[in-house]
Amino acid sequence: MLKDKSNIVLIGMPGSGKSTVGIILAKMTARNFIDTDILIQLREERPLQDIVNTDGPMTLRKVEEEVLLTVACRNHVIATGGSAAYSHAAMSHLKKDGIVIFLHAELETLKARIHNYETRGLAKRPEQSFADLFDERRALYQQYADIIIESDDLTQERVCLDIMHALGRR
Repeated sequence: MLKDKSNIVLIGMPGSGKSTVGIILAKMTARNFIDTDILIQLREERPLQDIVNTDGPMTLRKVEEEVLLTVACRNHVIATGGSAAYSHAAMSHLKKDGIVIFLHAELETLKARIHNYETRGLAKRPEQSFADLFDERRALYQQYADIIIESDDLTQERVCLDIMHALGRR
């Protein structure tokens, strides 16, 4: 069933490598690339952090869901925002023609990679710590993932090779 799907959808926490891995993976698999965070910013004509600051994290999640539901493509690598998994409707839509890959990195790795946690445009409650966000989202990512790729201590190229191996391609 996974072989019939043409898109590769990357989900995971901020700092897990979705955007960077997505670009490299698109090149390696001869696919186009979409970063849904960019689609959100283009639609709203402002950065993600501005949406969170002005309208709140739930507005960002709503806008993200609306944008994800408009994605209609084949043969793409799609890097989603970290909060994509909050929307069952959006994830179901992406899974129709996409193999969902959860790029998993441990909390300490993510903390080491992210230096702009407070200004990154995360759909989180003001009192919510990064660790709380990590715990909350991990179960959602696992729920929707067709494949889980561990990305701790790996180069982006190695993560791409692991994804291709998991997909049965070399």
